[in-house]
Amino acid sequence: MTTNTAPEILSPRRSERTGWAGVLILMATSFTLVLAEFLPPSLLTQMAASLDITEGQAGQTVTATAFMGFLVAPVVGMMFPRLDRRTLLTGVALTAAVSNILVAIAPNLVLLLVARLILGAAISGFWAMSLAIVSQLVAPERLGRGLMLVNGGTTVATVGGVPLGVYLGSVFDWRVVFVGVAAVSVLVAVSLRAVLPAIDPAATTGFRELADTLKVPGLSLGLIGHVLTVLGHFAAFTYIRLAFEQVPGIGAGGIAGLLAAFGIGGLAGNVVVGLLVDKRLNLMRLVVPALIGFGIATVALFPGHFWAVGVGATAWGIGFGAWLLVVSTWIGRLAQDRMESVGGLIVTGFQIAITLGAGLGGVVADNAGVQMTLIAAAIAALVGGTLFRMARTTTAGSSKAQPDLYGRK
Repeated sequence: MTTNTAPEILSPRRSERTGWAGVLILMATSFTLVLAEFLPPSLLTQMAASLDITEGQAGQTVTATAFMGFLVAPVVGMMFPRLDRRTLLTGVALTAAVSNILVAIAPNLVLLLVARLILGAAISGFWAMSLAIVSQLVAPERLGRGLMLVNGGTTVATVGGVPLGVYLGSVFDWRVVFVGVAAVSVLVAVSLRAVLPAIDPAATTGFRELADTLKVPGLSLGLIGHVLTVLGHFAAFTYIRLAFEQVPGIGAGGIAGLLAAFGIGGLAGNVVVGLLVDKRLNLMRLVVPALIGFGIATVALFPGHFWAVGVGATAWGIGFGAWLLVVSTWIGRLAQDRMESVGGLIVTGFQIAITLGAGLGGVVADNAGVQMTLIAAAIAALVGGTLFRMARTTTAGSSKAQPDLYGRK
């Protein structure tokens, strides 16, 4: 257990300026990290040929990143219990830069995977800390809007990262592309250090704190709902292209259009829900997972109708684009005094859901087909959404929240 002094109180005018500038830098950080995470799929052919490995082996670079994220997310606060969180995030960005440089010079698959494991640690460290840091930078009633901006960087990188990587790979050697992302990571690190105020770590860290956090009334139920909803998404998303190929007469252009509808829906969901979630949290807790579940179900049940599949894909994208925003806002209200712990739990649950969703989806797809995979995924998402909606929003312990950097509780 570590005890820290109260953070310095900033003036209101400085707090507003510094807080939102910090949020924008966090958005740039999330964009850079997620762009690096999803570069390999867009450069797969070049990487495999250069390293003399199969495309399947090159694809394991994404798996390695997710695996390390699962391990690091719940313990990153415990690993650095006394470290100023501004310094920690600066280190995260520099770690990402090192990872990208190692990828660029990797002579074989082993070093490539080691480099990607390092990136996974950086990404999970950022996401585990981001909720706690945003809650310090903006007023409580604007937490959802702050998270919207940070998540916006992720959404843009997720939607545009692969096309951008394909374009850059057509102009430059794939190793040069990773060097470029490493340079951007260094710029982000400098910006984080220059713009963010000093942010003290949580007053208590450790496995006991993590266990006590899980005892917060309603939190475990909500996290189970979170895992089931994300599991349903990834069980379906893994086979989204195969699902779109079931539309009669569809070509590459039609599939690209449906994928674009999903991506644009994700961008819209993050923005629209981000503007509403602070004042309409309970409504968003109902609507957002319903959009995911019913969107997946529509794609599964109406494969013969292009426009129905398009509507389903868009609804699905809107829901998933807003999901982490809603979960983070909910858990930020439920456990205001445990922001670092709950941030790690959200990320860990997300990584577990990715692993289980893709694995279980594959089992169902092999034995019952893609359509049944999507139906099962939709059921999982709807059940998860129901459990999430049943979880409480506030707890008596939330009144114990410590003041943030600006003296707000």
